[in-house]
Amino acid sequence: MPESPTSQQKLTTASGDAGRRLDLFLSERVPELSRTRMQELIREGNVRVNGRIAKVSHRVAAGEVIEVQILPRPALVAVPEDLPLEILLVDDDFVIVNKPAGMVVHAGAGHARGTLVNALLYRLEKLSGAGGPLRPGIVHRLDRETSGVMVVARNDKAHEHLAEQFRSRNVRKIYLALVHGKMPRDSGSITLPISRDPHRRTRMTARATKGRHARTDWRVIARLDRCTLVETVLHTGRTHQIRAHFSAIGHPVVGDTLYGAPRELRAGTRKFPLLERNFLHAARIGFSHPSSVAWVEVRAPLPRDLRVYFEQIAGALGWHVTEIDAPIAPYI
Repeated sequence: MPESPTSQQKLTTASGDAGRRLDLFLSERVPELSRTRMQELIREGNVRVNGRIAKVSHRVAAGEVIEVQILPRPALVAVPEDLPLEILLVDDDFVIVNKPAGMVVHAGAGHARGTLVNALLYRLEKLSGAGGPLRPGIVHRLDRETSGVMVVARNDKAHEHLAEQFRSRNVRKIYLALVHGKMPRDSGSITLPISRDPHRRTRMTARATKGRHARTDWRVIARLDRCTLVETVLHTGRTHQIRAHFSAIGHPVVGDTLYGAPRELRAGTRKFPLLERNFLHAARIGFSHPSSVAWVEVRAPLPRDLRVYFEQIAGALGWHVTEIDAPIAPYI
């Protein structure tokens, strides 16, 4: 339901509401707004509890008076922003970047600024318009907490050519992932179909009997006691494919609590705290150049945070420096 131009609601909490998070309480009492939109209004200072500007984390108490100023969400526009971004290769047809973990690819609900598109518009001024005003140049995506290599189109002809390569599965996509547990073999293939999780809509699932065909090939790079470093090759591009596939076979990606990863990792006698992101990195991409049709292949170096985490685990197991460096050297 669309928001009205401007309106205000005044609510009083009951004893049964005590202890609930403010955003959850309001999203139920004001059903015309999503929880995400309600969180935005709170962060923007448009919600007051007993006359004071509230925080999203506030837990309500009985008898509180809550005032909500409902403003229309401003139209999303992709605007240039001066943001840190590593460009790996650029020519007239495309740009290849090493997207950092934590950066959203393009604007959407709750993410109007700080995106990859914003950063690229600042540096290159113009991208392909084929992706629409909020997704100019975008022919594929990476999850917010996944780092690594992405190709973005700079003109409409290149966009069409690259998009067709992704549709026909002629793009080579290689990822590096640290997963929990000991993989039973040195290589394999996961072909479980992927669909939206019916119970948690923010996730996908590879445990349902029906879904879209998906294939992930993998091989072991290094075994580290209770976890395994694997290289994966995607033959399809389903949402959260690697995360859902490895979770389904009992080996969730380290740091990926959404898909069941433990909140700590043990190696030898040491415990390592939860990694603040998923240990998943798009290491390499290969495709046919939109103009010359020559094969282009570009590598994105493994980020320092993932490299250090791997080195700490291997060090805790007593690995020598040369043993630590050898498996990850091709990805640095």
